[in-house]
Amino acid sequence: MKQTGGLEDTKDLILKFTFNPKDGIDNPALSLAEDTDRDSEGQPRFYLLSRSPSEIFGFYLHTELGHTGHVIRQLEPGGLAQLQGLQDGDRLLQVNGEDVDSMEHLRVVQKIKASGTQVSVTVLDGNTYEVAKALGRDVGAMLPGIARPLLCYITKDKSSFGFSVSAPEGVRGTFRLSVVHDGPADRAGVPDGCWLLELNGASVKNCSYTQLSRKLKQSGSQVTLLVLDAADEELCRHRGLRVTAAMADASRLPFRVRKLHMVKGPKGYGFLLQEEPSCTMGIGQFLREVDVGLPAERAGMREGDRLLAVNGKGVEELDHQQIVLLIRASGPQVTLLVIDAQGNAFFNAIGLSPLLFYEDQDTASGTHASSPGLPHTPCRHHAGGPQDIIDEPESCTTQAVLGAVGDAVTPVRGRKVEQQVAESSPQVMLPEGEQGRCHSSWDPNLVAAAECTHAGEAAAGTMTLLGSGQASPWEGPKEMSQSL
Repeated sequence: MKQTGGLEDTKDLILKFTFNPKDGIDNPALSLAEDTDRDSEGQPRFYLLSRSPSEIFGFYLHTELGHTGHVIRQLEPGGLAQLQGLQDGDRLLQVNGEDVDSMEHLRVVQKIKASGTQVSVTVLDGNTYEVAKALGRDVGAMLPGIARPLLCYITKDKSSFGFSVSAPEGVRGTFRLSVVHDGPADRAGVPDGCWLLELNGASVKNCSYTQLSRKLKQSGSQVTLLVLDAADEELCRHRGLRVTAAMADASRLPFRVRKLHMVKGPKGYGFLLQEEPSCTMGIGQFLREVDVGLPAERAGMREGDRLLAVNGKGVEELDHQQIVLLIRASGPQVTLLVIDAQGNAFFNAIGLSPLLFYEDQDTASGTHASSPGLPHTPCRHHAGGPQDIIDEPESCTTQAVLGAVGDAVTPVRGRKVEQQVAESSPQVMLPEGEQGRCHSSWDPNLVAAAECTHAGEAAAGTMTLLGSGQASPWEGPKEMSQSL
């Protein structure tokens, strides 16, 4: 790979802002990014929230009777969101550059949750939002176009990926790609002249040209690029916006989250749910022993699929017992979100959740079916890091506790569960390490059949086959499986 002077003028890469006493500070980033001045009222505001794994974002996301949109509430005093400039009553318009104003509330929460420790949000103050809605205006029209990077997976053709890299002499982290027409990179969606942001899930901002060349050679026959079109890069610079992989357009990836809807047959669904290590992403739940001709196989389940969600609820952070009981609570039918083994390996490698890029076509087309027997009610979700989904007894609505330290649940199998669980209505399966496991869910059909398995029964090493009333041996905590 040859280093070229493909950039016309490296000086143009350095943002310069001049101060004119008559005009003020000419820096668009100060007016759009992390702006809390009163002058910003009536205009969309952009924030990049970054937290450590032990921190929370520090706000609740509500839907409220008498108010439209996704409402920011209960900002933690001195918390990350408040310090960045989010205000009580703000309406959330975008998550990672994607419009969410008309999106289903739980889907919005999933997007924040799947973003991990960093999320980009666009908000509008509540008064402006309500006035715009009352006048029948489209709040989306108030938003300038948001540049989205592209996530591209390239398989080498013969001896080339189909692109070359140029970089200014002696400058780190500035790489421009020249794409060969109809080559592997072109077919993967890489635009000619784009800027390289990440290689195989790692930022290149501190890489020299030589280091990047070495990393490309070490990639083997496949490589994953996060790139930004030249025009979009200029847009981001002028707005002071930081681009992240969570904002990416992943439509050209060959890996897709699949939606499986199954109706239980006389022999059950016909698959085994097994807990296994999942590379860098920790423990995962995998689908094994898919029986030919039974509901799971007919719905499109494949051996080795990883389970991501049950009936629209993300389960990546739930343990095996909780997930089994979620499926049991679903009754005679269930909808699963899964990804195949290759897709799971890909997202593991780049450190992102597949759910971040999943779009429910039924929801998008307005055909989403809500759970039977549950009226539409206000919701509030605690925005932090990934954890469980717990209902609030006072409103009978769903609250997602997303990774807040000291929040309602610490779901670690075989360990003590936080006492706060007792204050919540029974919504997820919470295994009590010393006194037993309480099997319960939000499905009203399960309440009558709720059962508690005491420590003595757990010590005997048995697990119940769902829908059969039988028991099967359980080898221990290192590998858990459940026939469904």
